[in-house]
Amino acid sequence: MNQTNEGWVLSEKLADLVAGAERSVVRVDGRRAPASGVIWSTGVVVTAHHNLERDEVAIGLPDGRTASAEVAGRDPATDLAALRVDTAGGAAPEWGDGKALRTGQLLMGVTRPGRSPRASLGTLSRVADSWRAPAGGKLDRYLEADLALHPGLSGGLAIDLAGRAAGMLSAGLLRGTPLIVPRPTLERVVAQLLGQGAVRRGFLGVATFPVRLPQPLERLSGQGGALLVSGVEPGSPAERAGILLGDALLSLDGQALSSMGDLVPLLDEERIGRSVLVNLLRAGEIRGLAVEVGARGVAR
Repeated sequence: MNQTNEGWVLSEKLADLVAGAERSVVRVDGRRAPASGVIWSTGVVVTAHHNLERDEVAIGLPDGRTASAEVAGRDPATDLAALRVDTAGGAAPEWGDGKALRTGQLLMGVTRPGRSPRASLGTLSRVADSWRAPAGGKLDRYLEADLALHPGLSGGLAIDLAGRAAGMLSAGLLRGTPLIVPRPTLERVVAQLLGQGAVRRGFLGVATFPVRLPQPLERLSGQGGALLVSGVEPGSPAERAGILLGDALLSLDGQALSSMGDLVPLLDEERIGRSVLVNLLRAGEIRGLAVEVGARGVAR
């Protein structure tokens, strides 16, 4: 087989992959510009949270029909939303083994920013272990896609060259970077969105901002920064535990707190209802307070 024929065979294979995957990708009209969504199961579509700017949502099905949908739940921290669709159409994708994905593998992005699908070819430019988004949501794997950003990319489907789904595309988790939300994350978050409308996360009930500690307090605490409490929510776990405005939070269960991204990952669902030790600076002294972590995330 000559090089020209090999290229033709590859081209036809890619077109066949898109034809198979597009049955699982819908158009989502939930803001001024259309976006994409993936059929999760019969009557359920998963899309990106930032695709939805209004409650009235219309879905463009693969067969050209339009259906109305309601938001079952959304989670800004993982940039995911689940929609209940009143008309069946299309099919959920065949999922691949996400653990087998490796840096450098080819993949395709299939989106539907209009009536017809859009396809792009790229690589998995980076694969790593579990990752926390800047908003605090946990992804079971970090999958960065070398795909061109375009309107409607978020909510689209990433597939490997066997036609199996690798995850949902999102450009809203890390600014300017297309990421793939893997299946385990989708399963975990979508189940909670469908069941209770939100993802349960722990909270203390404080507003904070990072500060640099002066040298005497740095020597006393053994760290250069802390989170200064600028607000305490009435009736919150923090208020009940005695945390005050102006306290400088140093650590939670021994984990140092010096930047905005340090606290949220420590308040995962597993800590809800548990007592944690918060070390803080108050009037030049280090104090330890036991705080029972509360729960955020209830049905809408």
